[in-house]
Amino acid sequence: MKHKIVIAADHGALELKNRLVEHIRKRGDEITDMGVFSEQSIDYPDIVKDAVEEFRSKPYTCGIVCCGTGIGVSMSANKYQGIRCALPQNSYAAAMGKRHNDANFIAFGGRIEYCEPVEEMLDAYLNTEFEGGRHSRRVEKIMKIEE
Repeated sequence: MKHKIVIAADHGALELKNRLVEHIRKRGDEITDMGVFSEQSIDYPDIVKDAVEEFRSKPYTCGIVCCGTGIGVSMSANKYQGIRCALPQNSYAAAMGKRHNDANFIAFGGRIEYCEPVEEMLDAYLNTEFEGGRHSRRVEKIMKIEE
């Protein structure tokens, strides 16, 4: 399955974002890079807003947001109605974010030393489908919290 992905990062994850953009292109997936394109300081809630607005404007498969730790961008993304952003620590968690929680965004930290390459974590996420079943009921309950 070919994915259509939007990605955005703050200055703390510029290098990681650039690596992920290259990796996504090598996979043959489509990527829209919302920046940043320099190490000039930017507030991560602003880049998340841009990514979410872009995600909503077209039929994207998912969004990727990055900051120094991934925490700020994941917290920001999860404030938007309809967004379920996973912040995985490894490939298993990345896959489960999709399989059980139907995450439509994923977050990573550019200053985090992960136990495995972030590209492998992203592949685990992108190569996994939502399982549905009892998990659909749980995702519905998560989404009702927004009401």
